[in-house]
Parts: sequence; C-alpha cells; structure tokens
Amino acid sequence: MTAAAGAAARRGAGLVVLVCFLIAAVEGYDIQAFGVAAPTMVPELGLNPAQMGWAGSAAMIGLVVGALAGGWLADRTGRKPVLIGSVAAFGLFSLATAWSHSYETLLLARFATGLGFGGAMPNLIAVAVEISRPERRAATVAAMFCGMPVGGATAALIARLSGPELEWRAIFLAGGVAPLALVPLLVFLLPETRPEPDATADRSLTRALFGEGRAAATVLVWAAFMLTLVVLYLALNWLPTLVVDKGHPPSEGFAAAMAFNIAGVVGSLLMGAVTDRFGWRWPLALAYVGLATAMAALADADTPMAIFALSAAAGFLVMGAQFSLYAVAPALYPAHLRAAGAGCAVGVGRLGSIFGPLIAGELRNAGATPGQVFLAIAPAGLAAAVILLALARAAKVSPVSGPGANNPSG
Repeated sequence: MTAAAGAAARRGAGLVVLVCFLIAAVEGYDIQAFGVAAPTMVPELGLNPAQMGWAGSAAMIGLVVGALAGGWLADRTGRKPVLIGSVAAFGLFSLATAWSHSYETLLLARFATGLGFGGAMPNLIAVAVEISRPERRAATVAAMFCGMPVGGATAALIARLSGPELEWRAIFLAGGVAPLALVPLLVFLLPETRPEPDATADRSLTRALFGEGRAAATVLVWAAFMLTLVVLYLALNWLPTLVVDKGHPPSEGFAAAMAFNIAGVVGSLLMGAVTDRFGWRWPLALAYVGLATAMAALADADTPMAIFALSAAAGFLVMGAQFSLYAVAPALYPAHLRAAGAGCAVGVGRLGSIFGPLIAGELRNAGATPGQVFLAIAPAGLAAAVILLALARAAKVSPVSGPGANNPSG
C-alpha cells in the first residue's frame, strides 16, 4: 500500500469511527435520559419505586432481544442495513417515550427503544474490530463507544442547566430527533464491513460459541458482561435519584451523573490504550477491584464533593472495563460469525442491565437506604475481577483467539 493509499484508508477508518461514535452518543443520551428524567417523570406518571425499576429495565429487555437478533441478521445481510434500521427504530421509539402518559405505554415505548439499541450494538462492535489494526483494537472500540458516556453527560448537563423547569418529555424528544438525523449520514458514509461470504464456512452459531474449546471463554465473557452491566445500569438509571434520596437537591444528583459519565469517557480511552499496550487480564481485574471499592465508599459518602469524586471513580472504572470487554468478545469467534458472537455476549450480558435497575428498585421498595443499595452492588465488582482472570486463561486455549489475538497477558 502506498503512503497516500494508507493515509486515505486511515481517514476512511477515522470517519467510520466518528459516525459510530455519534450513534453510541445518542444511545448513551437516551439511556441516561431515563435517569435524569426520573425525578420529575415518576411523580407525574405516579410510579412507585418498583415500577420505576421495571420501566428502567424495559429498554434493556428489548436490548437483549435486539442484540441477539441483530448480530445474527447482520452476519447474513450485512452490518450496514441492520445498523441503519436499528438507529431509526430507537429514534422513533424514543419519541414514543416522550408521548407516554401511563405506566403501560411507557413500558412498551422503552422496550421498543431497546430493540433498536440491541440491533445497533453488536454491529458497532463488529465494525470497530473489522476496521482496526489488531494492536489498536481496544483503543478503536473505546474511541467509538466512549460516545455513550458523552451522550449520557450531555443528558445530565441539560437537566442540570435547565433546573426544575425542564419538562421531562423534552429530554426524550431531543433523544429521538438526534438518531433520526443520523440516518442519512449512515446511508451515505458507512461502508459495509462484513467479511466476504465463504461457502465452506461452518455457519452454526452453537458450534462457534461452544465448539473447539470455546465454551469456557464464552460462558466467562457472558458472566463478565453481565456483572459489569449490573453496576453500570444501576448507576445510569438510579444515581441521580439515590443522591437526591440522600438528602441532596436534584442539581447535585445531575452533577453526580455528569461526573460519572465524563470520567467514563476518560476511563474508556485510557483503559483501551492500556489494554492494547499491556494486555487486558490484570488491568481489567484491577479495575473491577477498584470499582467495588468505589461503590462501597459511595454508601457512606455524604458531602457533595465525596459523592462527585466517587461517582467519577466508578464511571471511570466501570466504563473503561466495559468498553475494553467489547474488544475482547468478538475476537473469540470466527470472522464470519463475529457479529453474532458479539451479539450473544451483548444480549446475554444485558441481563445485568435488566437486573441492575430492578435490584435498586426492589431494595428501595423494601426500605433499603441509598447507602445500602450502593453497598449491595459492590460485590459484583469483586466477582467480575475473578471472572476476568479465569477468562484470560480460557482465551489462551481458544483456537480462534489464541494467546496473542486478544492479548490477555499483562
């Protein structure tokens, strides 16, 4: 490849990363929008804490279904059409969320929004892996997916600047218009990255996931995704409300959510660079131990500065770990089933994103204090650290990933 051709290829890859970053940003905005809208949405719709937990989890239930179906479909029809359809879907149903006037319609709108999220996510992961050099894989995935905390921070910033006058429906209207505006951009700028079809390739997803020594790695990466997302989505959906329930004004709840998301951007980029350089085993294991410590410390934090600092630490660690895992998962599987493999990891792992808000809702409904909610979730970080160490060992024996493809050493 000539120098000019190489520069053109890098510009093209950079443009793809930017487009996918914007998709991730609008997803992050909508997910965080539920948390920042909750303090005014809940009383208007008359939701109790358990109903708020189910409403927060409805999008994640849809995401599980969408991820499993979207990854499978994209390996057969191509990444681009599935990604475009998914982005259009979550834009339309975010608008439907803004028009909800009852608990039942809110649940349906959030579930359908999640279907769009789910269809997009495994395809974003597969595109990132397929356009990046192996030695830059985690950094590329992180650069793309740090759009999610950027979008989340934007939602929190809008809520903080607008104050109590902000109409919660306006938050979701903005979250619906933005992805719909991205659809023409995707049509014209996003290339098709699906590998050329191989008539001799084994198309069995079951064998790709569990055959040839990959069963242990598959189960472990699913478990790591699940535990990470229990913590992440509990925080995304409940952090502002839990801070308010500690006796602080809503503005400080929104500020904690901003700190969580902004630090998540930094954590994503830094963890991606670190795992590319040193391997993902020890950096991710240590990140999970730090996450457990931060969540436990939040249980006793009372001053605004302590809450902001610990929220930032939690966001830095949980998002840095999560987006690095996005680079690990697809490389465990054959190229022609990469999106489906990633979709299964996202889909099964997203059970954690369902359980996280539900755990918080049920604990609060049972009378648990905000501090007890934070403390109850801390062990998930310690369990994830143990799983990561086991995954690094299992990945070394996978005939697809091998010792070097995912670079677990470190």
